[in-house]
Amino acid sequence: MGNSIKTVLLLGALTGLLMFIGGLIGGRGGVYIAFIFALILNFGSYWFSDKIVLKMYKAQEVSESVAPDLYSIVRHLALKANLPMPRVYIVPGETANAFATGRNAEHAVVAVTEGIMRILNKEELEGVIAHELSHIKNGDMLISSIAATIAGAIGMLATMAQWAAIFGGGRSDDDHGGIIGLIAMAIFAPLAATVIQMAISRSREYLADASGANITKNPYGLASALEKLSRASQVIPMDANPSTAHMFIVNPLTGKSLMNLFSTHPPMEERVARLRSMKPY
Repeated sequence: MGNSIKTVLLLGALTGLLMFIGGLIGGRGGVYIAFIFALILNFGSYWFSDKIVLKMYKAQEVSESVAPDLYSIVRHLALKANLPMPRVYIVPGETANAFATGRNAEHAVVAVTEGIMRILNKEELEGVIAHELSHIKNGDMLISSIAATIAGAIGMLATMAQWAAIFGGGRSDDDHGGIIGLIAMAIFAPLAATVIQMAISRSREYLADASGANITKNPYGLASALEKLSRASQVIPMDANPSTAHMFIVNPLTGKSLMNLFSTHPPMEERVARLRSMKPY
């Protein structure tokens, strides 16, 4: 199944879960209220994501005169991808990683760490930059924000169900399963929403890998980069905020005992295998 189709189906599953839970608790009005609150909470994250994340990781914008090689790679690949030139940032530190942010292509940012520039050759760095430009081109910031909004609304409805159970909601056996049903929903609905949200994130990573390889016409460069970055993240882990983990090209939380089901990234072995199965264009 194509990753774009998978994303649509997963977003549909999230929406269906929201409507189902809302219908059980507060009807259509409950769904609308929860969704509006979640939308407000996530709007700031979407609109100001570049400023928030760049400040969080102390990233510094660089000009062509400061980082000519990096700047040249970004400009060349942005042109090939038919994208406006994004702003270029460098994150201080020896950890090796990269991310893209910005609410749309006109306000996009590509950021790399100092560590990634030390361990990757030009071909590998091109693969990484192309991957990040693909996230911009594919609108992944918007998609992740939509998923977060729906998942957030489900979490709010689950909290409503919890309080309803505490204060006597569902006393009747006919009232949608009674108190036990409300408690079960309060526990499992947010869990299910998180699993779907993480699956969406993983599908977008696969898509960015494939799209990035299409930009460079060289899937092996990115495959080699991912192998190096996977090893490097074990040696020098990143002190990353879990809420931003999905943005990075490799999971900065590697080694912190996250189950694959709740991981923002697909298994590295699978990503590399898919890239190496592709033929250079």
